[in-house]
Amino acid sequence: GERILAGGEISREEALSLIKLTDTSDIFDLISWANRIRRHFRGNQIHLCSIINAKAGGCTENCKFCAQSSFYTTQSPRHGFLDWEPIEKAALEARDNKAQALGIVAAWWGLKEGALLDEVCERIEQLSRSGTVRADASLGIIQEQKIADRLKQAGLHAYNHNLETAEEFFPEICTTHTFQDRVKTIRHLKQAGIKVCSGGIFGMGETHEHRISMAFALSELEVDIVPMNFLNPIPGTPFEVKEPLEPMEILKTIAVFRFVLPAKEIMVAGGREVNLRELQPLMFIAGASATMVGNYLTTPGADAGRDLQMIRDLGLTPEWDGSDGAVPSSLAGQTLSLQV
Repeated sequence: GERILAGGEISREEALSLIKLTDTSDIFDLISWANRIRRHFRGNQIHLCSIINAKAGGCTENCKFCAQSSFYTTQSPRHGFLDWEPIEKAALEARDNKAQALGIVAAWWGLKEGALLDEVCERIEQLSRSGTVRADASLGIIQEQKIADRLKQAGLHAYNHNLETAEEFFPEICTTHTFQDRVKTIRHLKQAGIKVCSGGIFGMGETHEHRISMAFALSELEVDIVPMNFLNPIPGTPFEVKEPLEPMEILKTIAVFRFVLPAKEIMVAGGREVNLRELQPLMFIAGASATMVGNYLTTPGADAGRDLQMIRDLGLTPEWDGSDGAVPSSLAGQTLSLQV
């Protein structure tokens, strides 16, 4: 911990030894150090974001955790790409919940040139011009640099594209595209000057070694925001039978990711309510510096007011804490965006 606070790094072997800790007192020591590292590099402000399911269901990919895959029969909603009005409404709600940004999320393979890309860029431009919150997106795989460049020109600030897990475990969760397809997407986005939000899902059957492998892959790719999701098994998906991770295992994993990625925005998102239960506030003490407010893509989130109170009760501050809805001075002049 002292080495990282001084600007040093942790080795893979050290990270693996930390994530394998079992003694509760040792784990609480780890969490305490992760809290110091978070405060040193990120301060006491907590970044908040929201998302909207802008195109739901019918996805051609077979990710085993996903309720929106066309391979599985679930109760997930299905609809085409949304018009501007529901996105505008979601943006206003996100702002009221102190979120800095709204993520436009679509369940499909990815983006190619054509009418759909034109429509996507129009929504990004509309959200950017609205002045409510920043416009970000999660729109799947990008195979060509010119697509990423087009999104940047439309005003996109950050793009969510998770690695999901370690490269060696990826074939166990998806076979319709590859880990390298995701890596190439991230590289196109970085080349375009778009901030990258990339993390994964934990509790899918991966080992401790897989988690550490993903953490270092994210470090090597130099992503900007790291969302950490925890599997909420959905009936009808192949992973509906998975046992949820224990809260202390989750907190330990968050803490180790803070050691590996000390200066990055680490965001705890999907599954936090179901899996952490009464220990939810400790996710920030374990090193998280951001979270999602409002609903997720196919499952409901916690009450935004309670989330805000939880943050303040810990002596932390929502990053956008103005009562008048005005864009904070730290964002003035920036392109409007979100971390999904």
